[in-house]
Amino acid sequence: MKRIKWIFVVYAVLATISIMGIGVAIGEESILGVIVSIVAVILVMGFGFKTKAKLRVTGKW
Repeated sequence: MKRIKWIFVVYAVLATISIMGIGVAIGEESILGVIVSIVAVILVMGFGFKTKAKLRVTGKW
């Protein structure tokens, strides 16, 4: 069984919370909240992909 990469679990949870934030902001009719949540999703997923690429290059993946 493969070991869990906890940093990716954290990234996944943060991305999920950010996506949920989009829904809450839409429900609250907050344009600023939607924009902040979308930016947060992009940043968190970008960091996740960047980390994964870095691990592949170093051979730790």
